[in-house]
This record gives sequence, structure tokens and C-alpha cells, in this order.
Amino acid sequence: MTGAPATRVLVHADESCLGNGTEPPNPGGNAALVEAPAGDSVARWDLYECSPDTTNQKMALAGAIATLEWLHRQWKRARVVYVSDSEYLIKGMTEWVPGWIARGWRRKGGAIENLPLWQKLVQAAAGHTIEWRWVRGHAGHAKNEYANALAMRAAERQERSNGLVPSEFDSWLAHERARGRYSAYDPDEELHERR
Repeated sequence: MTGAPATRVLVHADESCLGNGTEPPNPGGNAALVEAPAGDSVARWDLYECSPDTTNQKMALAGAIATLEWLHRQWKRARVVYVSDSEYLIKGMTEWVPGWIARGWRRKGGAIENLPLWQKLVQAAAGHTIEWRWVRGHAGHAKNEYANALAMRAAERQERSNGLVPSEFDSWLAHERARGRYSAYDPDEELHERR
């Protein structure tokens, strides 16, 4: 393939579902912190969505679809490191999906839950080179905590960004540092560590 090399993009994503499958409605939200090199610095955007009645799994899948579709609009193709605390999403894309596709979108144990979302995610991922990484949630990882806060806000307020918007991460981090957290944390290190 010729042309410019694919843009390197780092995504930290999370989802929230208030109630998560108990008595409906269970409003949900998802969010992503999207970062890409911009000269000597890093450009950051936020993306968040909501649903009036959903589950954590559906919101994780819908968030990944939306993020990858927006990355395609922004750069056509990208080299993405997609970081999430959703084992369902990460295991699905790294372990389960190849087998499901090989069996004609069937699972050994019966029907695939959320099949249309999985199929749409595979389609959204096709134009990019993606490394799917799992991170433990609620373990003090700054960007995961930020994505979690955005996702919870989207669920509670039922609001969406309608695309990539300038990120509030830097002001969030400054606020956290004022409270004594993340003082030695370099928010740009992860993007520069990539090959």
C-alpha cells in the first residue's frame, strides 16, 4: 500500500450503565479519550455517547464502533492502540471474533449475544491496524479514570458529543493534581512509547 503512513492514535475508552440490567430503564454512556501526535505535542479529543436503556456490554461495543468510525472520518486509516477495561470487548476482538467468523458468525455454545454490534465493530475496525489492550478498571490509571468519568456523565445526563470535541483531559488532570494525585504522571509518555 502506498501513500502516507497511517496516523498513530491512542484511545482510552470506558462505558457506564446505571443499573446494568436491573429494573429498566438502565441509562448508559460510553466515552473515549482520543490522542494523536501533533508536531512536538499531543492533540486530544473526547467522544461520548448515551443510550436511555442498555447494558455495559452494548455500550462498550457501541463506543468502540463510534470511535473507530470517527477515526476513519478523521484520518481514513490509523494505527490504533485501543485501551479499555472491558474484558468483554478486548477478549471478543482478540480471542472470540476470529472463531465466530470462521464458523459463519456462530458460537459453539449457541447464539452470539449482541451479534449485530459485533459485526458492525468488525466492519469499523477493518480499515485500521488495531492493538486491543486491556487495563484494570478503577485502579488509578489516569486516562481510564477520565474516560470512566466522561462515560458516567454521559449516562447520567444522557448527553453526546456528536463527534470528536476538544478534550477536557488536561483540566481534569490539573484538578486531580491539585488534589495530590498523578503528580509524577506524564500524560504524553504512552503515545511516545509507541513504535
